Amino acid sequence: MSGFLLCLNGHAYSTEAAGPFRNGEYPAEVDLLRGMAEKGDVDAQYKLGDIYQTGTKVPENDYEAARWYQKAADKGHAKAQLQLGVLYENGAGVVEDKAEAVRWYRKSAEQGYAEAQLYLGRMYDGGIGVVQDSSEAFRWYRKSAEQGLAGGQSRLGVMYDNGRGVRQDQSEAVKWFRKAAKQGHPTAQSNLGLKYEFGQGVARNPIEAVRWYRKAAEQGWAEGQFNLGTMYIEGKGVKKDGMEAVRWYRKAADQGYPSAENNLGTLYYNGNAVAKDLQRAAEWYRKAADHGNSFAQTNLGNMYYNGEGMAEDKAEAVNWYRKAADQGRPEAQNYLGKMYYDGIGLTADKAEAAKWYRKAAEQGYAEAQYNMGLVYEQGIGLPADRTEAMKWFLTAARQGHANARQKLSEMGGGR
Repeated sequence: MSGFLLCLNGHAYSTEAAGPFRNGEYPAEVDLLRGMAEKGDVDAQYKLGDIYQTGTKVPENDYEAARWYQKAADKGHAKAQLQLGVLYENGAGVVEDKAEAVRWYRKSAEQGYAEAQLYLGRMYDGGIGVVQDSSEAFRWYRKSAEQGLAGGQSRLGVMYDNGRGVRQDQSEAVKWFRKAAKQGHPTAQSNLGLKYEFGQGVARNPIEAVRWYRKAAEQGWAEGQFNLGTMYIEGKGVKKDGMEAVRWYRKAADQGYPSAENNLGTLYYNGNAVAKDLQRAAEWYRKAADHGNSFAQTNLGNMYYNGEGMAEDKAEAVNWYRKAADQGRPEAQNYLGKMYYDGIGLTADKAEAAKWYRKAAEQGYAEAQYNMGLVYEQGIGLPADRTEAMKWFLTAARQGHANARQKLSEMGGGR
């Protein structure tokens, strides 16, 4: 599921307002606002803080923003309290202090300000500046959502979807995703598409899934772009179209979305919808791998192992297999076990090989289950144990592993 955007503007100066700054002069309305703020007008104090934070009509200055927000916040101005919390959370104009951010978010949220309720929920959700508490996160998200804030509705949908802070309820997740999606919230649109694609909490409808993915994708939301690309590559809810898949994957990949980078690598590796190009495949795999994608780390390890699109390098293959294995990718765990078993790219260590085979086997990976059978049969890396060997061969065989079936036959284990 996707994240949450803080409503902080960038640090670029407005070219329109640059002229008066050369002589230290400010627009008359800013001077007027400052005069009102200095006399204690709380709304003027908040507006002056906002002007400094966003760099509207004056040069951006987070320190001044914090100073004026503080004055308004101390007088109970809910929007100023929220924005002051944002500054504390990000260490902008003040020393970063997550707990202080929570304190200001709470003051604003308790006044019923929906956006602050959303932010406070997020802090509880992630355990940021406060002890993690999914039930409290849910409570504040609901308050925000019930006021119609799309971000709160989207977050509430996620809580129902995952059963965090509330009993899992896919129908409720769909309800809240839909409310947010209809307001144009791209995360909710993408998540609603997933519900339609896989029939969770709503009847499966790939055409409807494509419709919602497209809405998110056209807003530039990388997850929606990736999901839409996948529908085109699989021909679900839309006519199969490799070129359209590539187009949407590339849009997501250009934003650094790891799954899209990995899938582009696979398209180049296989020559699917693009000319086969192992070097470009490796480039995309590397981008995704550097972003922590375990599929890409495994794929990059394979390319180093086989010398495809790059010079063969077994040690580098081990490096990438390990990164993926540490994230729980069973294929990589099995490959790493094989490298330890055969002493390829590192010093042979049969016990370490057995450890990695077991990790993959316990996730249901048939090849690793077969390898566990061999380890127990041969007593290499673990004490020989015919019963354990047959158990693992049988487990792999039930998944259709031909060599495991052969082993069972040789050992008189039947099916």
